Amino acid sequence: MAEDDQPTTHFGYQTVPEGEKAGRVHGVFTSVAARYDLMNDLMSARIHRVWKEAALDWLAPRPGMKLLDVAGGTGDIAFRFQRRLKGAGEVVVCDMTEAMLAEGRARAEKDRIDGVEWVCGDAMALPFPDRSFDAYTIAFGIRNVTRVQDALAEAWRVLRPGGRFICLEFSRVPQPLLAQAYDLYSFNVIPALGQAVTGDRDSYRYLVESIRRFPDQETFRGMIAEAGFSRASYRNLTLGVAAIHSGWRI
Repeated sequence: MAEDDQPTTHFGYQTVPEGEKAGRVHGVFTSVAARYDLMNDLMSARIHRVWKEAALDWLAPRPGMKLLDVAGGTGDIAFRFQRRLKGAGEVVVCDMTEAMLAEGRARAEKDRIDGVEWVCGDAMALPFPDRSFDAYTIAFGIRNVTRVQDALAEAWRVLRPGGRFICLEFSRVPQPLLAQAYDLYSFNVIPALGQAVTGDRDSYRYLVESIRRFPDQETFRGMIAEAGFSRASYRNLTLGVAAIHSGWRI
């Protein structure tokens, strides 16, 4: 295939060859890994913690459940899952960025959280057998995947029949005036905060742009259904700033 004929995708507001996106995303998260959790608290005024608890509320973990948490390198979802089950579940965290996994392992050791396995892997080609997990979660990660539909197909593949898919992701604010205010905050405050805290403005500019490029709630719900999931649905959080999406492998 000639270079000009290569498939392209978006990296924020840039158009890039598909083969380049994963490396660029890896660079972003390698750069911000050490301050990733702090920035999440600062950017959202800690509301991301409430959103993650809401996602787990909807998942309703039960003893013996085996969870795959994709793009969850620093462990936020995995640790909440284990605390709720008091260690009576299994969690595998799969992330493409080793620096994020290193942060998660360090947090697990510091907080004495056991029962979490850490695997470096790609959401579009998960290194797990078919029907391996009871639940699949991905929080604020799917918009960074090169081919989202491939990641959804992999989620369906690794879930057992009766398994649950839960995705927490930034979404669209439907009210125009609120959306405008949110844009002003996102494009002006977040990159400046990223520069002050991590020394990396460009990575946080990309993260804001990636949110705006991600499909709206109804479109993404349709993509989940297209991947084979039943009862695809969503719940808006904080006026649509984020949304939890759910589907079942029947």
